[in-house]
Amino acid sequence: MRGAGGGANLLALRSHNTALVLDLLRKAGTEGISRLELAERTGLTPQAVSKITARLREEGLAAEAGRRASTGGKPRTVLRLVPEAGHAVGVHLDRDELRAVLADLDGTVVARRHAALDLGAGAEAVLGRVAAVVGELGAEVAGAAGAAGGRSLLGVGVALPGPLDHRRGVLHRVTGFPEWDGFPLRDALAERLGGVPVVVDKDTNAVALGLAVGGEGGSFAYLHLGTGLGAGLVVGGSVHRGPRTGAGEFGHQVVQLDGPPCGCGDRGCVEALCLAAVARGEMGEAARVLGTGAANLVGLLDIDRVLVGGRTVEGAPRVFLGGVRGVLEARARRTGEECVGVGLVSGESRVAEGAAQLVLAPVFGQDG
Repeated sequence: MRGAGGGANLLALRSHNTALVLDLLRKAGTEGISRLELAERTGLTPQAVSKITARLREEGLAAEAGRRASTGGKPRTVLRLVPEAGHAVGVHLDRDELRAVLADLDGTVVARRHAALDLGAGAEAVLGRVAAVVGELGAEVAGAAGAAGGRSLLGVGVALPGPLDHRRGVLHRVTGFPEWDGFPLRDALAERLGGVPVVVDKDTNAVALGLAVGGEGGSFAYLHLGTGLGAGLVVGGSVHRGPRTGAGEFGHQVVQLDGPPCGCGDRGCVEALCLAAVARGEMGEAARVLGTGAANLVGLLDIDRVLVGGRTVEGAPRVFLGGVRGVLEARARRTGEECVGVGLVSGESRVAEGAAQLVLAPVFGQDG
């Protein structure tokens, strides 16, 4: 399966200057922006902007949005982004389910899929399931190509529990599923999809990226408690993955020496304690443990905000928000510091939507 229509070269346009222009076109919305304004805001010459916008129009990414009165001379033509010119598929592989979305260039979700999944069923079965879902969503893009022209599937973002190597798209020993250790998911899936570009990252990083793209500013941590526990870290507006892309293994910080065994092989991890409390139905205790881990993170990184989400959190949002906030407030009283904000991230497809941003965000100069 390859990108549909005439937009197969869209990813080749992802130069720094082109990304600057595309980002401003996207932010301008349907009202559009003139070439002169693009030059002023990017610092590029009018000639460079004209060349870039001509290429974008040729590729179907930009279109005229009318004319705007100017202070002198003839009215200026304004341009807008064409959101339907490109799409990305975002896939969330959890331990027991698959969720996928089809998003346009604006990040607007235009189609969704949800299915049961056994991450322990083996690479062949999982790849086949992902390829089938991506094929269904890709067909929706291809089916519209005749009417809209130039629509293209830019790529597939896949988010799943870590640890993993984001740059190479290789999985490490996913907690509870050691058979995935060393599996080249990115390359294997790209081959299965006939060369469609694939990006692989942790589920928590995908959500953190989606939040940052969506306007969540400053430095924050997204804590995801579902079938496992992890964190996505945004520092200074950018997702922090670390030099080996292993940052955010929040669930495996030891908070109880000689505590209960964890699937990672250690004992007394935050994840093991949280999940054990959840299994006993003690959500308040799980929230307190999560808050303890969050307090450690705040003390270590001095972040502005802690956001919590995941299916377990969404099952008892008030309990988890209150429990985490209570621990952080107690820490603030002890240290004399201002308590950081705590917020809820809800939505069953948040990870899948963030996975789509793994493909889309770099087109607009975000996420590296």
